[in-house]
Amino acid sequence: MSSKLLIFVITGLAVGGAETQLVRVATRLKQRGWDVRVVTLMPPRAYADVLEQAGIPVTSLGIRDKRPALRPIWRLARIIRDWQPVIVHSHMVHANILTRFTRLLVPVPVLVCSARSIREGGRLREWLYRLTDPLCDLTTHVCEAGAQRYIRERIVPPHKMRVVYNGVDVEQFRPDGQRREQMRRDSQMDNHFVWLAVGRLEAPKDYPTLIRAFARISDVREGTLLWIVGDGPLRRQVDALTRDMGLQLRVRFWGLRADVPNLMNAADAFVMSSSWEGLPNVLLEAQACGLSAVVTGVGGNAEVVIHEKTGFIVPPQNPTALAEAMLRLMDMPGEVRQQMGMLARQRAEQLFSLESVVTQWENLYYELLQTNNRR
Repeated sequence: MSSKLLIFVITGLAVGGAETQLVRVATRLKQRGWDVRVVTLMPPRAYADVLEQAGIPVTSLGIRDKRPALRPIWRLARIIRDWQPVIVHSHMVHANILTRFTRLLVPVPVLVCSARSIREGGRLREWLYRLTDPLCDLTTHVCEAGAQRYIRERIVPPHKMRVVYNGVDVEQFRPDGQRREQMRRDSQMDNHFVWLAVGRLEAPKDYPTLIRAFARISDVREGTLLWIVGDGPLRRQVDALTRDMGLQLRVRFWGLRADVPNLMNAADAFVMSSSWEGLPNVLLEAQACGLSAVVTGVGGNAEVVIHEKTGFIVPPQNPTALAEAMLRLMDMPGEVRQQMGMLARQRAEQLFSLESVVTQWENLYYELLQTNNRR
């Protein structure tokens, strides 16, 4: 048994916040000397090559859907028995529950389960969390709001819950005037005010509310554009709504992009209309790039954005409130918005830098290992 063999277990590998965070943390831990391996329940659709290039093997359990099954538990138990990790760290609800049941079949010195959203499903999933809680050593959450909800609903007891924020690479995501000028010149932005939204086009992100809010803005601010970066199952629906509201010349869908830092530097402000969240990576990235933001007050958003100091927080599913806050930010003098962005950058460096978050994970692992050794 390697003293630093760590297995990450995750439901799948796709372009998403939880997956991105796992890759960032895993690669940093590998650089720090951990023997890191990743197991996915479903076949990976992204990031496998990035992990393997970093020397991190990726193994899939081959699940094709998320219905309950016994075979994946036996497969994961065999992997753990063969590799003998000192820590198993699972991410997302299906992986969390599966690793807990696997512990009935094979010894795991330390099992950490990470919840990524303030809600990870309905009553059945939360009941399974309660039922299997004795099988894990610690549950972590990405934001205080989510952790408090899990405690309040008695999904996790207080002494077994810990908050560890997502981390952002503050060197990759940083204000860059040259990037801004180049990107705006290439995109022929002229003097337009550009709002940027980044995230999968799926129900939790509530893009219809953003489109309806932007329609109100476009009626009174001609030189305003909205850039949407990402893809997902609701792409056609959101695109159709954009056309129905006559905004096709003012809203640009960029799809999936590898140059998000460039787009964030080119934009003038960030906007997020989510109905529910955990702690969105893209909001941390926008703040690290020095963007003031208008966000809905869900999940950990209010732990990132300081209302009226680094941006504005509005109620979810309220296009009018979202539009009013966006207009308020646009109407501020440029130097005031810049000051808000500078404060946002400072908070990203102080609270959410990837290096400090990885250090928190390391310290947590060592603490749990020491506790296990004393048993």
